[in-house]
Amino acid sequence: MIKLPKLQSFDFKKKTVLVRIDSDIPLIEGKVGDDTRIKACLPTIEYLLENEAKVILMGHLGRPNGKVVEELSLKPVVEKLKELLGAKVQRYKGAKVQLKVQDFPVYILDKNLWLLENLRFYSGEESNSLDFAKNLSLLGDFYVNEAFAASHRGHASIVGVPKLLPHCAGFNFIKEVENLSKVLENPKRPVVFIIGGAKPETKLTLVGDLVSKSDFILIGGLLPLSYQSSASSSQGIPSEYSHQPKNVVIANLTEDKLDIDGNSIEKFKEIILNAKTIVWNGPMGKFEVGEMGEKGTRGIAEAIAESKAFKVVGGGDTIVALNKFKLLSKIDFTSLGGGAMLEFLAKSTLPGIQAISNQSSAIRQKYTED
Repeated sequence: MIKLPKLQSFDFKKKTVLVRIDSDIPLIEGKVGDDTRIKACLPTIEYLLENEAKVILMGHLGRPNGKVVEELSLKPVVEKLKELLGAKVQRYKGAKVQLKVQDFPVYILDKNLWLLENLRFYSGEESNSLDFAKNLSLLGDFYVNEAFAASHRGHASIVGVPKLLPHCAGFNFIKEVENLSKVLENPKRPVVFIIGGAKPETKLTLVGDLVSKSDFILIGGLLPLSYQSSASSSQGIPSEYSHQPKNVVIANLTEDKLDIDGNSIEKFKEIILNAKTIVWNGPMGKFEVGEMGEKGTRGIAEAIAESKAFKVVGGGDTIVALNKFKLLSKIDFTSLGGGAMLEFLAKSTLPGIQAISNQSSAIRQKYTED
């Protein structure tokens, strides 16, 4: 089990703590459409406030490509935080001020709780600029990573700032690592990975690493279209897996390419029936368009829900589908990470995990004694 430094090991009284949160949430008409990720960071925020810390939250939303895009402002996150935290932030109304360091815009929710504007408005975030990381680090005394879903990115707020400040993982970050590690460390077999959705450029590159960790990998969604072309050209997946491994089962798609076909649904359900550990990331088809595209996703979701295996799911679309079919409560652990979850299971680590694992005990001891 990966051992990460925890909040309980430090004294935060009168300290300013930078907390990287998961704020990349869906917006509907300018308001938060799903607050799951925001709710997940609340226990960490509340713990720090109760321990007399000043908390500066940091996060991103969408892909503004280093430019200010008003539609991707974190103001809706401010409003949601005010709603969820209630009395803790009623004295302030989201005033926007400028900080002295690099003029970061910041929303003040309370005298001890601030939120920086979208970090991806600055090109230095995604390029992991040392200067950008230094300017962020100058805002606080300590760093907490509570953004598991973004921790497969080598960005400044994920891997740069921890090099410059004492640091630890937030409560939900620890929960993610502990539960996903159950899939890697002596799992009950057979272990079945179900991978769907799109993004072949990221998902298919992980298949080679997952082959040795699973008994079956079931591939659906739009990925079957890309898997065959990647395999034939030895691109997209490692060359040693440029042929189809025996434990990789690729679905056939319907003629309109909106779903996996009936034979594939039944084949997948048979494998799921015998599984003892199941990991699911990505729908099997365009379930959002209704009956023409939802049979595969619904069938797989129902089979997983009925299974007595240890069941893990991750990825926004997968969670939306399970909520649509009212089956999310049947899952043992729901990861807030899609790509981050798969990469962690494939590589057994993430850039964000490595960044907060590399702190010397001497630094931690000095800080806790201040």
